[in-house]
Amino acid sequence: MREILPVLSGWYAAGAPFGLATVVAVSRSAPRDPGAAMAVGPDDEVVGSVSGGCVEGAVFELAREVVADGAARLETFGYSDEDAFAVGLTCGGEITLLVRPVTPGLDPSFGSVAESVAAGEPVTAATVTDGPAPRGATLAVWPDRTSGTLGTEGLDAAVTADARGELALGVTGVRHYGPRGQRREDTVAVFLHSFAPPPRMLVFGAIDYAAAVARVGDFLGYRVTVCDARPVFATPKRFPPGVEVVAEWPHRYLHGTETDERTAICVLTHDPKFDVPLLEVALRRPAAYIGAMGSRRTHDERRARLVGAGLTDAELARLRSPVGLDLGARTPEEVAVSVAAEIVALRWGGSGAPLTATAGAIHRAR
Repeated sequence: MREILPVLSGWYAAGAPFGLATVVAVSRSAPRDPGAAMAVGPDDEVVGSVSGGCVEGAVFELAREVVADGAARLETFGYSDEDAFAVGLTCGGEITLLVRPVTPGLDPSFGSVAESVAAGEPVTAATVTDGPAPRGATLAVWPDRTSGTLGTEGLDAAVTADARGELALGVTGVRHYGPRGQRREDTVAVFLHSFAPPPRMLVFGAIDYAAAVARVGDFLGYRVTVCDARPVFATPKRFPPGVEVVAEWPHRYLHGTETDERTAICVLTHDPKFDVPLLEVALRRPAAYIGAMGSRRTHDERRARLVGAGLTDAELARLRSPVGLDLGARTPEEVAVSVAAEIVALRWGGSGAPLTATAGAIHRAR
């Protein structure tokens, strides 16, 4: 959704109706996560994807139909054993889509939500998908305000409370309520689409490898910062556009920087005077990934220094060192792919093994 919002914002600002299909639920080996979106706009222009090609043709027709009749629909697509050529997911999974028309009249908050997402401001878009409430009704929830309604004051209040909790965690999914927001009922299904600010990637050491890691981090959707104590190396012209570059001692910068459970920290300095004080700070704060570059000998020496600094076995167990998966990487770009692969594998619980050597579902349970 983030990727196609600029186009949708242009259609919305021009008052051009468009059909928006959003993945609201998945099961088994579904190819896309909840929140993935596809839209059909003026002159049948298509942006986005909900399945990687399996059902896009059918969704295209649905999107055109909801624009024509103004009524939102909930559709489920799965693999058909009886007819493998029927519309469905050949991967064997199942996805449920909410397909709804979007105009300033039907969704007055859409423009404000898009502006917040573009500005990196946290916001949740709550949409009724099923039950005795107007399907397609939307409520936008920010940490300090709301816009729109799902039909009743009680439902709005319950969804607002939940949306703010989910937003703090960056969670997207369906929640169930009664028509007036009753917690013990599940007749109304509401899709909470959280647009938390992008996760951060902190890269320490302004070397060629850092430029490559910063580039792949930006590609993966991270907000990337490169930090190095040497101003001659910590210059923006050495890094991709949009990457923040900071000239500061790494441990001092990290000490004054917020991290959370989504943050990736890549230590590429492989110099004890930089990386040992830095890792003392990193291993004692929230982060999804902490990796450090260096040979196995460097790793052993660094670990001994960290033990001497008082770090516990549990803290040291968080360190991914030497950094990256074993891809046989040589160049900075290849090493960056290795690091990115390890980050993705750790995030989703992947083994890092070739898929030809594994069995079972390719896409693991969320």
